[in-house]
Formats: sequence, C-alpha cells, structure tokens
Amino acid sequence: MPPRLSPTVRQQRVGLELRKMREHAGMTPGAMAAALGIEPPKVSQMESGKSGISVPRLHSWASASKCSNEALIGALAVMVQDRGKRWFDEYRGRLPAGFLDIAEMEHYANKDEGQGITSWGTTYVPGLAQTIRYSEAVFARIRPPLPRHDLESRTAFRVRRQVAVLDGMPYTMLIHEAALRMQFGGPIVLREQLGSILDDSERPNVTVQAIPFDVDTFPGAGENLCIAAGGVPELDTVQIDLTQGPQFIHAESELRTYRAMFADVREIALSPQASRDFILRIMKELKG
Repeated sequence: MPPRLSPTVRQQRVGLELRKMREHAGMTPGAMAAALGIEPPKVSQMESGKSGISVPRLHSWASASKCSNEALIGALAVMVQDRGKRWFDEYRGRLPAGFLDIAEMEHYANKDEGQGITSWGTTYVPGLAQTIRYSEAVFARIRPPLPRHDLESRTAFRVRRQVAVLDGMPYTMLIHEAALRMQFGGPIVLREQLGSILDDSERPNVTVQAIPFDVDTFPGAGENLCIAAGGVPELDTVQIDLTQGPQFIHAESELRTYRAMFADVREIALSPQASRDFILRIMKELKG
C-alpha cells in the first residue's frame, strides 16, 4: 500500500507514540527495522503516520522497545484497528483539514465518566456550544471574508459536531465572562446564544462553569482551547484555536501543564448552579 499523502492528526499520533517507544529504548530506526524484518524507510513512514501498522506488528514494536505499558499498547491497538468511515469523512476535500482533525479528536475522546472533553473559552463561546447565528457571526470575522458557501459549510459542520459530541459525551465548558459578553452578531444573537448554553447545561452529560471578571486572575494562556481524554492518559490531546488553524499538543510535559491549568480554572470557577444564575443575569442586562 502506498504511503498516505496527508495523514490525519490521529494517524500522526500513533506514529508519534511509536517513535517515543523506540527512542525511549535507545534504538535507532535501523535497529528497529532489523528487529521487525522490514526496510528502514518503512520505520520512518510508520512514525510519521504516512504508513499504517498492524496490531501484530504493533506488539512486535512494543516488545522490541521493551515497552511494558500494557494499557498504552492496548489503547494504540484500538486506534490502529479502527479504519471505518466516520460522519466527518464526507467533508474531506470540502473543508480545511483542521476542521476534520478536531472532529476526529472529539469523536474518539474517552466517554467514560469523568473523562470526555473539557473546553476553556476566553474570547468567544466554544464551538461545541455555538448557535447557528452566533457561529456565522464568528466565521464572518475572518479576513479576507469567506465566500457565502464556505461560511455555510463551516457553520453546518459545526452543528454536526455538536450533535455528534453532546449526545452522551461527558463535556465540561469553562467560560470566562469576557466570552459571555462578546457580542458576535449583536445583543439579540448573544442573548439567544446564552439561552442555548443554559439549555445545554441541563443535559446530564454537560457541565457549565463561568469565571467572572471579578476573579482576581486565572491561570494559563488567553486562547480558546480544549482537552480531550484519550483511551489512556498518555493519549490525551490538547487543541488550541489559532488564527491559522488548530494546534494539537501531545507532549507529556505540556499535557501535564494543561491538565494543571484546567484543574486550577475549575477551582476558581463558579459552581454549575451559580454559573447558571450568572448567565441569566447577563441575559437580563441584554434584554434591558
């Protein structure tokens, strides 16, 4: 099978974990190729995500690397076996790859209780909670302006993501007052958006916590970001919204930093009920 031209972030992640295993064992690519009985270029292709790996070869790779983390190996085996079509595959070639990479990350997040996805919004409402009109207003700020059909495609895709994720995925939304007051689309659109957040907060799998302006400070950077739980903690992923597209963080040292940041934000945030009351007060101000 020829190498993949554009491996997804998930495929790249498998390759990254393979490389980490090999390097932790102090093996060169040539030594790994010899251990597996394959050509050295094949090792490079696997580690870049351009070539897949079978489950038996994954176990051989782990054995050659002296990796004894059975939970990680099992989670990687699940990743390499899943090659079915997903709902977002129909959008390939119609939207930037980053949109599909975000949907893929969300699709495979760990749905166990206490896991799932946690988002942190400081400048606008996280995409998984945006209404259609709010989402259109956010995309309309892009420069140069998007053609109408691109704006509609991106908005429709965002709605599909919401349906796919909010139907049972544990989801925690941490959102700063600045994002709750930023009027993308104007006060009427914002009021509708805040009402939608309150509706989402009533779902049994969704938790909404607000951080008011009067909190002295909050930890971490100011970008909108989220963390998606992997099959094991080593496979967690942080995704940051940037103007040029999403950035994905996989390094364990950085994951530890972001986990601590999210824990600190949850600690200073209002309780879910107090957050609902807080959002209601902002809605009343908008109505006035």
